[in-house]
Amino acid sequence: MFGTIRKHQTWLWGVIITFTIVSFVVMFSPYARMNNSRERGPVDYGTIHGRKITETEFLNAYREVNLRYLITSGRWPDEQARQTIDRETLEWAFLSRRQELAGIHIDGERAADLAREMIRSLQRTGINSAPELAKVLESQGFSMGDFERFVHHYLGLQELVATVGVSGKFTTPGEIRGLYEREHQELVTQVLFFDATNFLAAVTVTPDAIQQFYTNELATYRIPERLQVSAVLIPITNYLAQAEALLAKTNLNDLVEVNYQRIGTNTFKDAKTPEEIKKRIREEIVREQASNFAHRAANDFARPLVDSPQPTVEAFNAAAKAHGLPVQVLEPFSRESAPKDLEGNEDFLKSVFTLGPENLISGAYRGRDAFYVMAFGKRIPSEIPPLETIRDRVVAGFRAEQAKNLARQNGFSFYTGLTNALAQGKSFDTLCAEAKLKPQSLPPFSISTRALPELSDQLSLNLLKQLAFSTTPGKVSGFQWTPEGGAIVFVKAKMPVDETRLKAEIVGYSGAVRQQRQQEAFQNWFQQEFSRNVRSAIIQQAPAQGAPAGAGRGARKS
Repeated sequence: MFGTIRKHQTWLWGVIITFTIVSFVVMFSPYARMNNSRERGPVDYGTIHGRKITETEFLNAYREVNLRYLITSGRWPDEQARQTIDRETLEWAFLSRRQELAGIHIDGERAADLAREMIRSLQRTGINSAPELAKVLESQGFSMGDFERFVHHYLGLQELVATVGVSGKFTTPGEIRGLYEREHQELVTQVLFFDATNFLAAVTVTPDAIQQFYTNELATYRIPERLQVSAVLIPITNYLAQAEALLAKTNLNDLVEVNYQRIGTNTFKDAKTPEEIKKRIREEIVREQASNFAHRAANDFARPLVDSPQPTVEAFNAAAKAHGLPVQVLEPFSRESAPKDLEGNEDFLKSVFTLGPENLISGAYRGRDAFYVMAFGKRIPSEIPPLETIRDRVVAGFRAEQAKNLARQNGFSFYTGLTNALAQGKSFDTLCAEAKLKPQSLPPFSISTRALPELSDQLSLNLLKQLAFSTTPGKVSGFQWTPEGGAIVFVKAKMPVDETRLKAEIVGYSGAVRQQRQQEAFQNWFQQEFSRNVRSAIIQQAPAQGAPAGAGRGARKS
């Protein structure tokens, strides 16, 4: 193996590895999946350039794709990633074959340098040396030989990108300067907003109008189907002392220091001193460990109920009483919004809504401050509330809608007269003043501008750029609808490019442009060659991914 890899200082984070990585192995072990494929007997993986893909070749590529996930993200592929991992494996096998055909060979010292960089990037997961990585890989059914092969193929991919994408480097200085000027030339603009709030007083409300608005907007006021469940909470705070005691047996201070050096001062904005930041880091580490303990307790509570041949809500309540855990009845919630304490995402809602008479008990779900195990209560059908019960809400909606329409009518009317008056030589500021309107002057911005704090929330920066850079200086954009009414952009002037800045940045910009063109050329080559030379049923089972992550880039740094 890499004899030149320097050993980093070893400090124990075995507790964290034990409860995060090892428990992760049980649930998502890539090795378990490989074993399953072997149990099915011989598999036809397809061909590359008419040559059969062997089982060893495919499984080696599969291991390397899993290692790519680990190196670039600090974790093994999750369930979502596994939906496309077979195709990614086939793509990686294809690229490995092409490296072989191109005669690409990687120097051992260069591979060792990248291996050290990759291991350093894993410090955020508690892996600090080659021996520690070897232990983690072994627990997953991988080896350092797999890692070595991955490193060589990763570097080989960079060589392949450089070779295949060479045409992308042939970008002339004149073309690069033109691109730079296009992205960095600034416009001086003013924006005139027509805000619905300025027209609320002009809205007339009548009973008939409210009834008609309510009838037209029934879909808006419909309450979706909701689910009500009973829940047992296992608070994370109940395990803080246990986590503190366990972590005290490790070199926790070193772990805090490593994380502090990695994240710096940007993560905890409200912490004023290094000591405060380190305190917060320590609290997060302890809380994460406490969360692991709480998750285990929740699983211990839920597993016998879920595995029971005939689970019942009565058994759920009895188990909660036996464990000394109170049962709470949560507020009904819909598929679009989780209970306020749970912070559930779309996947959580999809999963929990499978509860019903035939599926009474859930597994453990993590909320903001606790893990939940839930029992089905009842489903509440979708309904439309009577007008009288939500009249205030309907009236507010009607007024807002009418005010928005008035704002847009006034805005478009002003725009029509504005274009004619500007053509006659009148100034934008004068015309606005005559109409008692006050435009907002913005700082100069370019296509490359990433933020413009002075811009109102009514108009996104991207839409502002689209309107401004498609408008001739001295003219106005069309009237643009916004969520709260509308807006008109006046382009006052186009500023010359800052030559001093251009000279200082053009070298770096040229490199970035050529690298991007190189990657684009490689992507086009990859898509054409892969579709032309690979034949496998796997291609039909997963969507196309493009070239694998890492093509044209170095190892991700923490």
